[in-house]
Amino acid sequence: MGEFEFDAELWLYPGKGGWHFVTLPAHVAEQIKFLAAPRARGWRSEAVKVRTGETEWMTSIFPDKAAGSFLLPVKSEVRQKENLAAGQTIRVKLSLDGG
Repeated sequence: MGEFEFDAELWLYPGKGGWHFVTLPAHVAEQIKFLAAPRARGWRSEAVKVRTGETEWMTSIFPDKAAGSFLLPVKSEVRQKENLAAGQTIRVKLSLDGG
């Protein structure tokens, strides 16, 4: 349905839990909003398949009003496998799940 590849900074959410995220670039977010509008889910989240480095996983992206974009959570398992830390710029391949 939609496939995207981009570089973005990995950042640590300042609240509890130590969640790490990537904010999708604005041009990618706009395309996703257009493609996903007819089948929007609760909270307007979107199921996605993601790859960074050699690691691929399924997750959801969530809209972020402050950034006008979507947030992609990057779980601990992925960060450990790929040796990633907050502040790094990472290459992301993302595709809408279509489910």
